Amino acid sequence: MTRWATFAVALLFSAIATVHTTDSASSQAASDGWITLFDGKNLDQWVGDGTATFKIEDGSVIATDKKDPKAVAAYLVSKQSFKDFEIRAEFWVSDDANSGIFIRNTDPKNISSKTGYEVNIFDQRPDPSMGTGGIVPFAKTLVPIKAGGKWNTYEIVAKGPKFWATLNGTKTVDGAENADHKEGPIALQFGVGTVKFRKVMIKPL
Repeated sequence: MTRWATFAVALLFSAIATVHTTDSASSQAASDGWITLFDGKNLDQWVGDGTATFKIEDGSVIATDKKDPKAVAAYLVSKQSFKDFEIRAEFWVSDDANSGIFIRNTDPKNISSKTGYEVNIFDQRPDPSMGTGGIVPFAKTLVPIKAGGKWNTYEIVAKGPKFWATLNGTKTVDGAENADHKEGPIALQFGVGTVKFRKVMIKPL
């Protein structure tokens, strides 16, 4: 076998090995069940509610140019609907921010705690028991937590009528029950103050 033929065979085996490794990695990623809703690159999995312009800056999504001064907040709504799931999401808010992650929204065009559940991000809420860490309108936070001025990680589980929430490793809701809303899209709220989201993932259960 010539030197060039030997080189060609080596390249072929290298390519096969690379494909096998890539396929194995892809299979592993798929087998763990997690779906990336926002990876810092695009908003393909989301639809804006028409009240603001959503931009990606440094891997995070923010709302700018709110078009309706009367609107309390702007929302990014997932294109997919979810029933039972676990969410992991990172967010940064200013101290004065009012935001939240809404789940099981039965009316995607009218996002509120009456049409779904709000996993709250609101450090300055007059009633802190339903502030950051709580799930409005039914689950008070077990531990009052301040989220302003730093990156935070929410882990949220909804399974049947039961809900759990963990913020930065601290459990704030532990098996609270409510059966008003059973399925719907996810919505990220951009209310008062500076609000940024990144690395949003969901795992259907």
